[in-house]
Amino acid sequence: MASRFYKLASDDKLVDLLRADDQEAYTEIYSRHAEKLYVHLRNKLRDREDAKDIIQEVFTALWNNRAGMKPRANISAYLFAAVRYKAINLLLQRKRFTQYLDASATALPEEPTRADHRIRERELQEQINAEVARLPKKMREIFCLSRDNYLSHREIAERTGLSESTVKKQVNNALKVLRVKLGALLSFVFFFFS
Repeated sequence: MASRFYKLASDDKLVDLLRADDQEAYTEIYSRHAEKLYVHLRNKLRDREDAKDIIQEVFTALWNNRAGMKPRANISAYLFAAVRYKAINLLLQRKRFTQYLDASATALPEEPTRADHRIRERELQEQINAEVARLPKKMREIFCLSRDNYLSHREIAERTGLSESTVKKQVNNALKVLRVKLGALLSFVFFFFS
């Protein structure tokens, strides 16, 4: 009887129950949302294991932060925002950040907060671009060839006349600098909705 109650409960009610440490409410939220989040991530990341890992991280964070959630929080928007920011962070590490943003513009289901998410993505992209522009000239050139043109280290080495190991080192150094400058920003997930 109890599980039927949870299946019929609204998302708002489930959030209220989750905030009160109700594990069955958490399980029902997972049942309703995990699969569509996984499909979305798998399509964007093209990697099943990465998609599963992100889903696991997001639902673990949901449980760990349940007491701090706002009453009547839009759980669907919360979960999509959480997986989006986790995916952005992962894709930045893989130098495919721009590719994800282009693809994600049409992939997310319509949500009331979608415009806000797009504004935040644009602001994030502007901050990333500003930090990339601050990199030393050669490092910036190599990083942009890798990120924007999707060239391999070998292709960049041929184009610039540098060794492949130098290119690899420059890309890794650029990523380290960007992680330090943008790390807190990229790992920020919007857990609380008004």
